[in-house]
Amino acid sequence: MTAQNTSKIAIVTGGSRGLGRNTVINLARKGIDVVLTYHSNSKEADAAVAEIAELGGKAVALQLDTGAIDSFDGFVAQLKTALKDTWGRDSFDFLVNNAGIGINAPITATTEEQFDLLTNIHLKGVYFLTQKLLPVIADGGRIINLSSGLARFAGPGFSAYAMMKGGIEVFTRYLAKELGARGITANTVAPGAIETDFGGGAVRDNSTYNQMVSNATALGRAGVADDIGPMIASLLSDDNRWVNAQRIEVSGGMNI
Repeated sequence: MTAQNTSKIAIVTGGSRGLGRNTVINLARKGIDVVLTYHSNSKEADAAVAEIAELGGKAVALQLDTGAIDSFDGFVAQLKTALKDTWGRDSFDFLVNNAGIGINAPITATTEEQFDLLTNIHLKGVYFLTQKLLPVIADGGRIINLSSGLARFAGPGFSAYAMMKGGIEVFTRYLAKELGARGITANTVAPGAIETDFGGGAVRDNSTYNQMVSNATALGRAGVADDIGPMIASLLSDDNRWVNAQRIEVSGGMNI
């Protein structure tokens, strides 16, 4: 068997920017090839693919709206073609459900449209995309779902978003239970407040908010993307094969 056929392959949704971009680069540094999805910015996706190639890895970028459930069959067909053409495989090894958006609105002002958008991207989309990909993920594979510190502590204005993440944490435990016979693990990674463009870049760009986060964090600063991507890559290594059905918060000790 050639090295091409023995490469581990990860799918990372929302892998062209933010935490997803950091994750795919750190996976490449560990010798894991990547299929990354992007919503609309193909230039950023292509740049991520090029950066992975510079690291000696292989990557493919596929467009995907993780909130458009009716598009998932077409995505899976594209994925199967990419796996065959690029790696000579009909399966992949790791799924990282990372793609997402942030909407900050108090309960009294949250609209049904906002709620439905969050549901489709963060809850329903993750559930059914994972369902569609289960026949394609290899036995002995890994699933990581991204949650949030906001599922543990309350931040005003994030009730709907945090509800979705709470649901994802329950879903992850059920995945672990139902997929155990296939040797597939499922875990949740819950970042704290991170300096990225997520949620309009509030943590990164608003110095008052950043200081508030820093004051609430045991390690005394807000998180950065490079605090998260390496951790996810490490969790997918064989060193962590016995970690299953866990919620792992990566927040520097926020609100403890």
